[in-house]
Amino acid sequence: MTFDEQLNRGEILPLMEAFYTIQGEGYHTGKAAYFLRLGGCDVGCHWCDVKESWDANLHPATPTLKMIDEIPSGIETIVITGGEPLAYNLNYLTEMLHQKGFQVHIETSGAYPVTGKWDWFCLSPKKNKLPVEESYLKSNELKMIIHNQHDFVFAEEQAALVNTSSELYLQPEWSKREKITPLLIDYVMANPKWKISLQTHKFLNIP
Repeated sequence: MTFDEQLNRGEILPLMEAFYTIQGEGYHTGKAAYFLRLGGCDVGCHWCDVKESWDANLHPATPTLKMIDEIPSGIETIVITGGEPLAYNLNYLTEMLHQKGFQVHIETSGAYPVTGKWDWFCLSPKKNKLPVEESYLKSNELKMIIHNQHDFVFAEEQAALVNTSSELYLQPEWSKREKITPLLIDYVMANPKWKISLQTHKFLNIP
């Protein structure tokens, strides 16, 4: 089988990093989780804190089974993140992870067709490249990054599109957190369907 065929089947993927840490954001904040960060993203958020993930060619094409075999024992939750993980076919990855008994989560902009089977689907839409319809329907958690005042308008537009059971979070963009957090507090108190998400891993100085 050729390299491209393996990549298209999701049997190899560009792995930027893999690490065990504490989930720092959103609904599962505080929970131990093993992260698989895939390289490659063309969504292009100017405030992205992992811009080194954008170029997939910088990250080694890694056999999917090798990734899974290297997960330490005792771990329950795997988070697939990026980059933009749904740029790839994730059916094989999630099937193999589920066979091992893991809970499998994803963090995605939702801008690509949904592949894989997910126990938790965290959708974080970006204005540059909007989610596909299926991402809104699959969403367990909508996490909106607030960088400026207009982002509240965008957040409400996106909240109107997700399924009614989706948890709704507003998260201050890290570099603007001192300015944005007071606005979030006021907004959530006035609009209690939302909750505040903070990047607690940055406060704790962990990955």
